[in-house]
Amino acid sequence: MLNNKIQNKKLFLLKEIMWLLPVIIFATFIITLSAKTKVPFYPVPMTMQTFVIMAIGVAFGKKVGLLIMAIGVAFGKKVGLLIMLTYFLEGLFGLPVFAGTPEKGIGLSYILGPTCGYLMGYFITVYLSGNIKDEDKILTRITKLIIAIIPTYLLGVMWLGTIFGWNDSIIKLGVAPFIFAELFKITLLALLTPHIFKLKKYIKS
Repeated sequence: MLNNKIQNKKLFLLKEIMWLLPVIIFATFIITLSAKTKVPFYPVPMTMQTFVIMAIGVAFGKKVGLLIMAIGVAFGKKVGLLIMLTYFLEGLFGLPVFAGTPEKGIGLSYILGPTCGYLMGYFITVYLSGNIKDEDKILTRITKLIIAIIPTYLLGVMWLGTIFGWNDSIIKLGVAPFIFAELFKITLLALLTPHIFKLKKYIKS
């Protein structure tokens, strides 16, 4: 009986690993692509990076609750957090996955630059985005996504203030130009959320 349980647990872990690894690799590629693709918008061009990060939180918000011994990572938290951690580590080890890389530096030198606060905020944003449920109404989805994106800009401004000094310019440069773009992306994602859940169910079926 015990051997059967152990065998079933090994098969479950193997199945989850085979499902998760391609998802993580694909998701980090999409985040990288979204960070480097600029879309014309007012008042400044926007990237779709925060859209993709919130979409990952929405799609992979459920707890996995397993231990993958092969890579020593415990999944008690959201899959979205693991994807963000993988993306962050790719950038830390010098891969040009962030917006502005390699032109503005790579690795730790870029991470500790002006965008550090935003990068840290992505972890909270992807986690909070996972609170969206399939049955949520459109206004509830929009509200939850607005709450989810706030930590990214809050930590971004705090870091900018720390390295450049606290004045009005950090809000004008670090938040104000992106408000309309974020509202657009949040509304778009809120509208697409039912389709994301349907796609997820189809993939896992």
